[in-house]
Amino acid sequence: MPTNETDITAWLASQHDAMVAALREMVDTDGGSYDKAGVDAVGAQIARFLDGHGIPVQTLPQSRFGDCLRATVEAEGGAGAGNQRRNILLMGHRDTVFPKGEPTRRPFTIEGNRAYGPGVADMKAGLVMNMFVLAAFRRFGGAPGPLVGLFTGDEEIGSPEGRPVIEAEARGARVVFNSEPGRPDRGVVTGRKGGVFSVFDIEGKAAHSGGNFEQGISAIGELAAKITAIHALTDLSRGITLNVGLVTGGQSVNTVAPWAQGQIDLRYVEPADRDEVMAKIEAIIARSFVPGTKAKLTIKGEFLPLTQDDASKRVYELYRGAAQEAGFDAKPNFSGGCADSGFTAAMGAPTLCAVGPVGGKAHSPEEYLELDSLVPRAQALARAILRLDAAGI
Repeated sequence: MPTNETDITAWLASQHDAMVAALREMVDTDGGSYDKAGVDAVGAQIARFLDGHGIPVQTLPQSRFGDCLRATVEAEGGAGAGNQRRNILLMGHRDTVFPKGEPTRRPFTIEGNRAYGPGVADMKAGLVMNMFVLAAFRRFGGAPGPLVGLFTGDEEIGSPEGRPVIEAEARGARVVFNSEPGRPDRGVVTGRKGGVFSVFDIEGKAAHSGGNFEQGISAIGELAAKITAIHALTDLSRGITLNVGLVTGGQSVNTVAPWAQGQIDLRYVEPADRDEVMAKIEAIIARSFVPGTKAKLTIKGEFLPLTQDDASKRVYELYRGAAQEAGFDAKPNFSGGCADSGFTAAMGAPTLCAVGPVGGKAHSPEEYLELDSLVPRAQALARAILRLDAAGI
């Protein structure tokens, strides 16, 4: 085993308690997607750690959501030839789905081998893992090219500001490891659905529901008809699902509703399916089921599907071998959930997702992290990076 690999994996093995301490501080810090100050506070914790290990961190300011942080660990002797000039990207997001004050209500706790708390698996443990892997390479060297740690702040809402930063980084990337939580079976994710998140607003006409009912035009009636039509586009055999998950509208119970709104979650597998289904949604929104209503559709966020090409397959096989040496079998998984890894794959960067520590029940009060996965997942990632050249990646 090369000296760098021996030193790096041994050092990571000694850092379990430090990883847990960093994770505790991060989980106990508010960081919902719309809480820019909280997401940036988590970023400050990451920057402080990296700075303490001699790793420069660049802040890429964002106006509405959390700033993006870009940390770099240069290869020994500077960039070499060929792929050695291209960045090895370790990626993760700092935001969570939880409301303000959730860490106070549900702070970081440990029960047996599991840790609990908002965002503990999705994906603050992955951020901690990336921090320590970067620190290990900064300490012992051996990286076969420049390492870049990208820490974004708005993935849970579709990366409206983070996406351009991610795509710019992916254009020149040699390989991308996205540290979303590892699957409960210890596996990783080699494919994900794409997603489009949109809002439709309906305009009707108010009228007294008893005195002059016939003069009203019900936006809620139109909403109900559109929901039925949108849900009918679901095709489970093709992996296409439509869900109107949030609705609102109306003025009062005794008023014909003058307005209504619905929010649509579309998930799909094949890239070509996106435009087909969106065209059908647009036709439903343009149609007035209740005469006199008007509606408008607005896309609020979007993820691209993660698809596995030949280069990404080689990255997976490399990682699986590294994982076996770390004591676990990284089985391939397909996920209906979306992630930033779809953006990097669409840019042509060989991408592997969910290489972070193992957890489950994300986005719920039962979210958990398997603490004994922190070190092995970090070691597997480090080994995979060290062996990129030998694998011809």
